[in-house]
Amino acid sequence: MKTFVLKSLPHPIFFLIFLLGFSSGLPLALTGATLQFWYTAAGFSLVSLGLLNLVGQAYTFKFIWAPLMDRFKWPLFGRRRGWMLCTQILLIASLSAMAFVDPAEHPWRLALLGILTAFFSASQDIAVDAYRTDVLTTNNLGLGNAFFTTGYRLAVLVSGGIGLIFAGYLGFKVMYLLMAALMLLGVLGTLMGKEPICSHTPKTLQEALIPPFKVFLQKPLAWIVLIFIVFYKLGDAFAFSLLGPFLMRTLHLSLQEIGTVYKTVGLLATLTGAFIGGVYLKRLGLYRALLIFGILQGVSTLFFILLTCSGKSYPLLIAAIVIENLTSGMGTIAFLSFLMHLCDHHYSATQFALLSSLSAVGRVYIGPFAGFFAERYGWADYFFMGFLLSLPGLFLLWWLKKRVKWPFVKSEK
Repeated sequence: MKTFVLKSLPHPIFFLIFLLGFSSGLPLALTGATLQFWYTAAGFSLVSLGLLNLVGQAYTFKFIWAPLMDRFKWPLFGRRRGWMLCTQILLIASLSAMAFVDPAEHPWRLALLGILTAFFSASQDIAVDAYRTDVLTTNNLGLGNAFFTTGYRLAVLVSGGIGLIFAGYLGFKVMYLLMAALMLLGVLGTLMGKEPICSHTPKTLQEALIPPFKVFLQKPLAWIVLIFIVFYKLGDAFAFSLLGPFLMRTLHLSLQEIGTVYKTVGLLATLTGAFIGGVYLKRLGLYRALLIFGILQGVSTLFFILLTCSGKSYPLLIAAIVIENLTSGMGTIAFLSFLMHLCDHHYSATQFALLSSLSAVGRVYIGPFAGFFAERYGWADYFFMGFLLSLPGLFLLWWLKKRVKWPFVKSEK
């Protein structure tokens, strides 16, 4: 029981999935939390920092151009690998360009470059998500997603944790150039991989556009499932959209402290949570995993309220970080597996892009509201609101339990 998943997952695929996870995770912080730290250091208000979340809008609209990436393929590297390589090269260029813009002097120019980088990153995600949806089987899906999440979270540590330490000593310009160079690891993974065999490739653009959405929306309660996807991680998205300003301005942590304490400890906890989630997903079944992990990640938000009262307390800070990231890692594994189970392999790029776009709605569009809320009501009410926003998703999950007839995992049939 403990070894069957490892035996079913070919080792080369494990390594490639890890590298692609790293490549997918690296740009996210550089257009999100790390970029927010850069603007925070430049003295921008909470409202402005909340609005900065809109830089990542491409992640919520990527399903619009995903059919193009399902329809057209590159002659040398195939449909999946060709798009991965193209977007990775463009990311190297756009991240390098961001390095040479100072937000204090040209805030709009840097934000526009961030939007462009987010577009390339979202496009890379379309290709990478479709690739792993095609190559991972049902038996190795949970642990395969754990490997992907490991690479993804390691990249977030590098661009959000180690990157902040470098920025504290060397400046953000040097740090962004280093991050652009690290995107070459994604290029390496793409070149080493093999194009997955797919039984169906859309012959026309119309065939690529219409059937993926039509097939999905014909499933029972499809619209309710889509709403659930938006709400499942909404509480997390709200509570942690302004965590950077909270750490810098309320707890008075330096960039080096944030990179060392928050990001490093957070990564270790997330990786632990990811592997716990991967192991227990098969034992619990998908519904129970989503429910238990969802409750835990919602409750974890409340621990940050204690920090608003205690001030700068390293033990309490580490405890809150460990609990939040541990439960978030567990919830992410179950959630990713849920999304991948919903996809038809014939239209994996478009369908997964649609589902993951919906899951990013909260992260992107809750930010502006979070900025206004935190400035008006304070940090304690802010984190409590994050907890309250986790409840609708759990209610929808409970409501869907008896009504959704799609097979989640074998143990729930």
